[in-house]
Amino acid sequence: MLRSFSFVSVLLSLVGCQTSGGKPPLATVSKVEIKRFMGPWYVIANMPTFLEVGAHNAIEEYILRDDGAIDVNFTFRKDSFDGPKREYHPRGFVDNKETNATWGMQFIWPFKTDFLIIDLADDYSWTVIGVPSRSYVWIMAREPKLDEGVYKKIARRLGEIHLYDISKLQLVPQKH
Repeated sequence: MLRSFSFVSVLLSLVGCQTSGGKPPLATVSKVEIKRFMGPWYVIANMPTFLEVGAHNAIEEYILRDDGAIDVNFTFRKDSFDGPKREYHPRGFVDNKETNATWGMQFIWPFKTDFLIIDLADDYSWTVIGVPSRSYVWIMAREPKLDEGVYKKIARRLGEIHLYDISKLQLVPQKH
């Protein structure tokens, strides 16, 4: 029951803040090879939802289903590397089949919120997921560590190109 309430709360906070506050709409990458995007991603930094505050070893894994939907396994340890393990399993749906960069993420049926792939390395070694309101963002990589220069470049692009307030970015501790 508490998990359902938490999902609803996150959903409402995401859906209720879909406006961009007078900023232009958040642009996505031009193309995502969906099969190549699948698999585990380590959350390097984020502007966290309340569920993610204190997350350690956060990993988001995408699994493409035969019907085209995406199963998501999001796991982390709460408040420390030895803290209680938390798991969430929303479902993703590719909304823009031309680019594969706009997804609807469903925490509780029938509600979806937009998840936008707004930056992606050519070699798929890192990615950035945003939401239209710019209230939340996730910088993720295939490895638990991201080169500091690459991280700074991504953060700079988030501020200059995507108009995020990068002062709100928080590093997610990773130890694997």
